Formats: sequence, structure tokens, C-alpha cells
Amino acid sequence: MAKQKSTSSFEEKLKRLEEITEILESDSTSLEDSIKLYEESVQLSKECISILENAELKIKNLKNEMKELSIRDFNNNE
Repeated sequence: MAKQKSTSSFEEKLKRLEEITEILESDSTSLEDSIKLYEESVQLSKECISILENAELKIKNLKNEMKELSIRDFNNNE
């Protein structure tokens, strides 16, 4: 089984997780390969969660910046 590069995008990681799910659901994989695939899926899941958490933080920061701009603009117009 090929290891995923850690530089792959969120979408690529998600696609690989879907592929792993299909493989594991097919019942045509040996126990050893199933365990390797499961380990890969756990790592990919961690990476996806980290990407989502970072995106959420960026969005929160941007929202805060917009609020600050709005308040500043409001105060300047008074």
C-alpha cells in the first residue's frame, strides 16, 4: 500500500479515505492489509481534522477582523 504524502490537499486525503472505506467494505482484503489500511485511515483522519481546525481558526480570525473594521468604521462616522 502506498503511503500518502503529507502535503496532499484536504480533498485528496478525503478521497483516499473514501477509497480505503470501499476497499475495507469489499471483504476482499487480507487481515494484514486491512490493518495497514486502517492505520493509514487513522492518520489521514487526524490530518483532515487538523486542516479543518486550522480553517476554522482562520475563519474566526477573519470574522473578528471584520467586526473590528465595522466597529472602527461606525465610530469614525459618529
